[in-house]
Amino acid sequence: MMETKPHSMPQETGWIEVIAGCMFSGKTEELIRRLRRAMIAKLKVRIFKPIIDTRYSSNKIVSHSEQALPSTLVDSPHEILDLAEDAQVVGIDEAQFFNGDLADVCNELANRGKRVIVAGLDQDYTGVPFEPIPHLLAVSEYITKTLAICVVCGNPADKTQRKTASSERVLVGAADSYEARCRKCHYIPQSE
Repeated sequence: MMETKPHSMPQETGWIEVIAGCMFSGKTEELIRRLRRAMIAKLKVRIFKPIIDTRYSSNKIVSHSEQALPSTLVDSPHEILDLAEDAQVVGIDEAQFFNGDLADVCNELANRGKRVIVAGLDQDYTGVPFEPIPHLLAVSEYITKTLAICVVCGNPADKTQRKTASSERVLVGAADSYEARCRKCHYIPQSE
């Protein structure tokens, strides 16, 4: 006869939530909404963004609609491990500007029992998946795909249209350099 063990109480566990989509689709707004709710619940929240992104602020994550929360600039995903030691909830914005180590760092944080919420572009301006988002999507427990509105035809947009001729993959910008487009209206600009 096989002996069964009594059920034990669930252990504290962490998880990863990914908010992905094109520019102007509300990714940072959704990240801020979730982080504010965690703060209301009196959870210890730490927020990070890559050092390359100082478009609106160097010490806040800021949505295009000007919602904001204090954050810490980091150069490498590995810095987050030490800086988030006391956090229960970790927010990470502009994930596409981090290297591939971000997925490993997020896994480590979740394994430590933390709720990790990551927002970033899922595709670059040519429509190619933007690392490390595909890897994060594969290891996350929750995924939210945000859509914008195509500025040309008004249909749902999931593409980021670059308005400049630069062929650099990473070009930090906002409405001056990018707009949301649907599949039909999106095109890859020719570099000069």
